[in-house]
Amino acid sequence: MAIHQFVTTAPSLDGFRVVRNLGIVRGIIVRSRSIVGNFGAALQQIVGGNISIYTELCEKTRFDAYELMIQHAAQMGANAILAVRYDATELAEGVTEVLCYGTAVVVTREDH
Repeated sequence: MAIHQFVTTAPSLDGFRVVRNLGIVRGIIVRSRSIVGNFGAALQQIVGGNISIYTELCEKTRFDAYELMIQHAAQMGANAILAVRYDATELAEGVTEVLCYGTAVVVTREDH
């Protein structure tokens, strides 16, 4: 089973039974905005609307944190992750930590 197929924000997976709870897994990324990125974003703010430079940075950061969480779960022997959440904290001006976390589990198909 590929873990990516069995990651959910829900507390369970329909059709599967948790046979072992391996505990919390996490992926943490700390990113800063670059001077060039800030300049480009400032130009986009003048026009208004979506600030794509920041949107792309946020998406990339969340994706990287997610992938680190998946790696952590795989190292623990999990084949699924339940109750996945994201959290973000500004550590300093322009420096943000993004945390992706959930519960690593081993699941098997339920017998009907």
